[in-house]
Amino acid sequence: MDNLLAPLEIAVAWIMYGCHQGLSAIGLPADSGWTWALSIVGLVIVIRIILIPLFVKQIHASRRMQLIQPEMQKIQKKYKGKTDPESRQAMTQETMDLYKRTGTNPFSSCLPILLQSPIFFALFRVLNNLSGIAHGTHAPIGPITQPVAAQAEASTLLGASLSDKFVGAQSASTQILTVVLIVLMSLTTFTTQRQLMMKNMPAAAMDNPFAKQQKVLLYVMPLFFAVSGINFPIGVLLYWLTTNLWSMGQQFYVIRRMPAPGSPAEKALEERRLKRGQEHKKFTIPGLHGDSSAPAVAEEPEKPRTGQRQQPKRKARKKPAPGQAAPSQAAPAEPSDAAVVDRDS
Repeated sequence: MDNLLAPLEIAVAWIMYGCHQGLSAIGLPADSGWTWALSIVGLVIVIRIILIPLFVKQIHASRRMQLIQPEMQKIQKKYKGKTDPESRQAMTQETMDLYKRTGTNPFSSCLPILLQSPIFFALFRVLNNLSGIAHGTHAPIGPITQPVAAQAEASTLLGASLSDKFVGAQSASTQILTVVLIVLMSLTTFTTQRQLMMKNMPAAAMDNPFAKQQKVLLYVMPLFFAVSGINFPIGVLLYWLTTNLWSMGQQFYVIRRMPAPGSPAEKALEERRLKRGQEHKKFTIPGLHGDSSAPAVAEEPEKPRTGQRQQPKRKARKKPAPGQAAPSQAAPAEPSDAAVVDRDS
């Protein structure tokens, strides 16, 4: 684990140190805890900007996953209750074929979160080792040498050091600041998850297992923060809170501009565009069964013109039966009885 996180620790240390040097250059005190706190905020901004291309892929993957949910439910219903290996393999094969046919990658929606986790632990190790670096018991991490670590360790934010934790805190200010950060982290996480479920999920997707897991996480994650947050340094909690705020704002923008198909947010976007006289084009996957943009019956290709005038075809006429006059030479109709009586009179 040390060998895996060592390069990330150095990268995190350089970004945080670079942000600190930049803030000091514009006039902020180098030994202030606010300067070091803003350096952690700068670290979050740099990391999230780097992850924007992956975030865009995550959006498209999530929207495609929403569109293929009806097909996924059909496959699940088809093999419901079948536990034999052949059925399970066939179900997996059909699911993979659906992903391949629609160009959907379910793992793309998890990449930003998976990539942020090592960075989070790398920052945890950097802040956790500040005291050791400052006292010479731990080797420097990139630009975080002993003088730099001593300066960061001596700086305070509202009376607390960035490396202090709730557990084993020496002052009430550390405990109060830790509790405030944990509460804010819980609120931002709850708001982000609730915003996603209430506005950016179609009604048909609320019954699948993924939606049920989201409902559970909506209430479990704040409890997780409350239990685990007391063991994290204040600098890590600040990083976590800044990341949540970025995610909440980013998600608000995406829900408003690029909502999931069939969600309440998409209906609201369509209404806004119609009021402005703009055309609303729904996000579709060409070739997906049930997609209105893909015709159910293939149109017959138009025959090429040769430039020659096409002669009209002669219609077949029905030949009269023997002894029956042709339609153009039909015998006059017999006079009616009334005409005969009138003539005789």
